Amino acid sequence: MKILVLGGGGREHALVWALRQSARVTEVVCAPGNGGIASVARCEPVDVSDGTRMLQLIAREQPALVVVGPEVPLAAGIVDALLERGIRVFGPTRAAAMLETSKGFAKQFMRRWEIPTAAYAVCNSVEEVRQSLGDFAADVVVKADGLAAGKGVVLCSSHQEALQAVQDMFSGSLLGSPVESVVVEEMLSGPEISFFALCDGNVAKTLAFAQDHKRVGEGDTGPNTGGMGAYSTEDLVSGEMAEWLRVQVAQRVVDGMKAAGTPFSGVLFTGLMMTPDGPKVLEFNTRFGDPETEAIVLRLDTELLELLEAAVDGRIADLEIRLKPGASACVIAASAGYPGKYASGRIISGLDRVSPDVEVFHAGTALRDGQIQTAGGRVLAVSAAGADLPDALRKVYAAMEEIRFEGIHFRRDIGWRATGETPRPA
Repeated sequence: MKILVLGGGGREHALVWALRQSARVTEVVCAPGNGGIASVARCEPVDVSDGTRMLQLIAREQPALVVVGPEVPLAAGIVDALLERGIRVFGPTRAAAMLETSKGFAKQFMRRWEIPTAAYAVCNSVEEVRQSLGDFAADVVVKADGLAAGKGVVLCSSHQEALQAVQDMFSGSLLGSPVESVVVEEMLSGPEISFFALCDGNVAKTLAFAQDHKRVGEGDTGPNTGGMGAYSTEDLVSGEMAEWLRVQVAQRVVDGMKAAGTPFSGVLFTGLMMTPDGPKVLEFNTRFGDPETEAIVLRLDTELLELLEAAVDGRIADLEIRLKPGASACVIAASAGYPGKYASGRIISGLDRVSPDVEVFHAGTALRDGQIQTAGGRVLAVSAAGADLPDALRKVYAAMEEIRFEGIHFRRDIGWRATGETPRPA
């Protein structure tokens, strides 16, 4: 069968790689893809934000399944358009994707369905924020109410900082265009966990847990990024906690969306803060996370194709999701300056020297004149599985020492919460 994957980052490379493991898959097409994806799939240079061209491509290719990677086409309603045309597609409808595309909607949904989350206020102006801040302690989080490519969350240590962040969001100086509303919420403390559940509109089943590292600097310092690395282990949360989260969070989301007439099908990515008062939801994403996916696919013992088809066909209740024992890890090789301004077009070398038990997923690369070059802030997602987390990290950091491009930088402490020490290259 032919599968079309929409997107062109590390997550999509990982999904394409995992789909190619199935003997039933005869061809994978990826749009637009990237320099690395081109080695395992046929890439079509169609921007995911161009809905018309996307539909033309799908009509021409006639894939047996479309897999939507990023959030932009979900927000634009690509799934709705494909369902109307009778095309099998993995991902939520535009209405169901509002769990991610509108933080205000997600917060109100959680309040209605008694899903634990931080105290919050949805505000439509700077003055509303000013009035609401009196209900919060000095430390608050300000979030743009909409998609912001990972740049719409600002951690503030004072109300003055919060007001400045809000002004920057409403004026457009922070995100490039003005927002219509923001969410102000209490700042929570504790370790963060990424919880992935597979959903078919009726049933939610746990897929995997991972931990992401958002800050650019070691020791979780510096500005937030799209993610500098992630790891997944079989003991990241207890079995009891995993089942509680499935029932009290993921299944409640599925039940609530079904009751609203907007059933949720696809993968539900829940960002959690494990606070002293128990787990609380930070946010929902309605697609696979990045870079968590690059780690998780290496632990799958059930074919990814089987998982996606079960969600599309409403067979989650009968699905057995198997993960390999041990652990996996992913470290991002980024361009100098990221998450701020960075240069592209730097030649990447050393990929041929990486051990075969390490997968290098391309996040922001391009193939030009026969050479792989940088074409993004996050360039490569170097990933490996191991008997345990230190083993997986040893493989990844050994590979990182082989890879070169001008300005490369990466965190050397991915997984530090679990290992208790800063890992170093082998």
